[in-house]
Amino acid sequence: MKNVEISNLPLLFVFVQTCLAQADFAPYFYDNGPSSNNGNLALFSLSEDTPVGTQIYQLNGTDPEGQEVRYGLSFDPGSQEYFRVDPKSGNITLVETMDREKQDSVDVNISITDGRSKVVERVTIFVTDANDEKPEFQNLPAIIDVLETTESGRSIYKVEAVDRDTGSGGSVTYHLQSPHSSLFAIDINSGVLRIKSGQMLDYEKTKTHFVTVIAKDRGGNLNGKEQFMSSTATLTVNVIDAQDTPPFFIGTPYFGYVYEISVPGSEIFTVSAEDGDVGNPNPVSYSFEEGDEGVFGINKTSGCISLLVAPIHLKREIFNIKVRATEISPEAKDLDYGVTTVVIRVVDLNNNPPTFYGENGPQNMFELTMYEHPPEGEILRGLKITVNDSDKGANAKFNLRLIGPGRMLRAVPQTVLNEAQVTILVEDSAAMDYEKHHFLTYKLLAVEIDTPERFSATAHIIIHLLDTNDNAPKFSSDYYIARIPENSPGGSNVVSVTALDPDSGPWGEVKYSIYGSGADMFLIQPTSGIIYTQPWASLDAEVRSKYNFYVKAEDGEGKYSLAEVFVTVLDLNDHPPAFNDNFLEKTMVIGAPVKIEAVDDDAEIPNNVIEYAIMKAEPDNNIFDIDADTGEIKLKSYIKSMAIIQNITKKTDCSWSLVVQARDRGQPSFSTTAVVKIDITEATQLKGGPLGSFIELNRNNSLQIIGMLVGIISLVVIVTVIISTATFLRNKKSNRILPTRRVRRRPPKQPFWNFKSPFKSSETPREDFTVQEEQQEPEVTVKNANYNNNFSTVVRHWPPPPCAPSLPPPPPTYVPGERHWTVPTVSAVVVPKPRQRPTIDRRDTVNKALVSELKMRLEQKKMASLYNTHV
Repeated sequence: MKNVEISNLPLLFVFVQTCLAQADFAPYFYDNGPSSNNGNLALFSLSEDTPVGTQIYQLNGTDPEGQEVRYGLSFDPGSQEYFRVDPKSGNITLVETMDREKQDSVDVNISITDGRSKVVERVTIFVTDANDEKPEFQNLPAIIDVLETTESGRSIYKVEAVDRDTGSGGSVTYHLQSPHSSLFAIDINSGVLRIKSGQMLDYEKTKTHFVTVIAKDRGGNLNGKEQFMSSTATLTVNVIDAQDTPPFFIGTPYFGYVYEISVPGSEIFTVSAEDGDVGNPNPVSYSFEEGDEGVFGINKTSGCISLLVAPIHLKREIFNIKVRATEISPEAKDLDYGVTTVVIRVVDLNNNPPTFYGENGPQNMFELTMYEHPPEGEILRGLKITVNDSDKGANAKFNLRLIGPGRMLRAVPQTVLNEAQVTILVEDSAAMDYEKHHFLTYKLLAVEIDTPERFSATAHIIIHLLDTNDNAPKFSSDYYIARIPENSPGGSNVVSVTALDPDSGPWGEVKYSIYGSGADMFLIQPTSGIIYTQPWASLDAEVRSKYNFYVKAEDGEGKYSLAEVFVTVLDLNDHPPAFNDNFLEKTMVIGAPVKIEAVDDDAEIPNNVIEYAIMKAEPDNNIFDIDADTGEIKLKSYIKSMAIIQNITKKTDCSWSLVVQARDRGQPSFSTTAVVKIDITEATQLKGGPLGSFIELNRNNSLQIIGMLVGIISLVVIVTVIISTATFLRNKKSNRILPTRRVRRRPPKQPFWNFKSPFKSSETPREDFTVQEEQQEPEVTVKNANYNNNFSTVVRHWPPPPCAPSLPPPPPTYVPGERHWTVPTVSAVVVPKPRQRPTIDRRDTVNKALVSELKMRLEQKKMASLYNTHV
């Protein structure tokens, strides 16, 4: 017994040694903790301002057997790849710029392998913040209205700004750009804007204040340095006028005249006053304060002074009358007032015409330079015009009329007695447009009213307008429609847009830009407005045929307008028709057609409209017809049985080889051919009556079988619902509750149907219609990616591009009397653009190769057996 055990010891030692030699342990990473710069990236963090190209870490691991290890690094599909690893050294390098505000962590799959085993670990790299973001204002720029009577120290607005950084770099403080010269102060932490203590707003001095606010963070580290970031924005403060200014008279001093020929009721002079609060003026009422002596009257509304008595009763030659202009509140109460003096002189002769005076004496030409679009009601103070008639009384009374383009200006007063200061007011600000009129020419006429001589005088007023940026660029059209053929080279012109800005200088220079979801494929020349495709762009109507985006025209000050661009990619015939497979096998039952189908990937008709034709049929060309539109292949109408076919071919084997061409209708036209092998057989009545015959005849069309089954099930459900509803209504009407009954139906005896799969070809065409039990034979089953063309609902998958085999396949054994299959071809006038095919899995390619090899061997075997039989 001991001898036996000792003799077996060497065998046991060899077995143990073999097991130990075959054992292989997986490699692993070192876990050196977050403070180390090598290991397995555990809890590793990286600042977002790390420069691209920096080596940030080194993967480190080992293999228990001492094998050389390799490292790998991968990201989730669709995520940004920020790092790259050296497989040998494990050094990880940053290859993309990081932004913590967009992504604060990155998930990475790291791997280590010794050639046999591979270990993958998923780690998270945390992105730390750097002070790289400026504060962003949330509510500036803005425009606010503040009443001029607002108290000192009161808050008028709260500025808000946000900094997306963290820590001190994300803490925002607020400052004013010119704090000493401003009427305002801002809280450094809250951003509340107040009127300075001891300061008040005054509408009459300044109507608008522009306050520049600075938002500044508290600093942080960026690229190894202390960095402070700031932003500025402007707050526009419009001062709202309050009722705190009395009325004032226009055109003072006032002079009026009374003539000997004047009659009671004659108009002597008209005063004009306006409320000093021009922002919200009140109406003005006129009255005499003193000096009228009861011989003059005044209209409370118009300010017209008239004579009440005959001139003979006037006791003085000169009257100094004080006229009061009083504000009237909406409640009809007298408010503040202003007073002026009207000097009225009594005259009797008319021997002097009206005369215009300037600062240096008589003058009939006045010029002024001003900006376009002044505020309505503004006085043109640069025009210092005085008009005078040296006569007295009615002889010195004349009207002023301003004649010129439109009603842009108005002269005040309209009626003058003896002498007046002429005031020119702006009446239509919009019409004073530099783009329409570089200068305006007016005539100021002074024409006597109540004299027979009707003396008059004319003064010319020339106003030179200066341009302002009051116009935005305007496109020649609100939208542009363009068409471009697909496959146009990059940089092809698409459309030219035009926008004009009538302003002068930089304000009239237009820059173009485009944006929108459809603008990625296009560029625009900023100065000319020519839109063209990106240099790398490849337009494909089959991928996308419509693009629309916006084009922006902007002047030098930021005013802009938009137009929409619609681009249509015109389809070209660049895809040939394609069958699912270049070799198709069909089984045809006499009286029923078979269908083949090709697909053209072009986007529009007629490029994707296909016509079918039979190019060749063996052994006889006069057997089949094909529908040129649908691709249905059927026998000639005179062929009703197998006997007719056998008489034609003189053979019992009813198998045909057709070369079918699919040609599109595009220009140029493309075509593709495929070989269709058709086995013809007669229908056999199945055990099951009409239902079995229907299923057998339509076994190649699964949709019709499914539709029939769905129809039968639906009919049964509808009948059941109707019977249940009728029973319920009957029981409810008779007020009875019937017991629930279960009806059990004995299922009818069904014949045993035995169908072969319609997707599997048979050795002989008749086996497809046999209802007898099949004999189980050993066979090799492989998955074929090419399905029967009779199923129109099958999604067509493009095969991969052909690859050259390493060695040519062996030629098939030649058997006399047998025909050779025609090689399918693709023909066209021009070479089509290469189309990107979907990636095919390697297993599908292997399966196809196995199927092709099995078919070739079965065919060779069949031909060899037929040849031996004949011999």
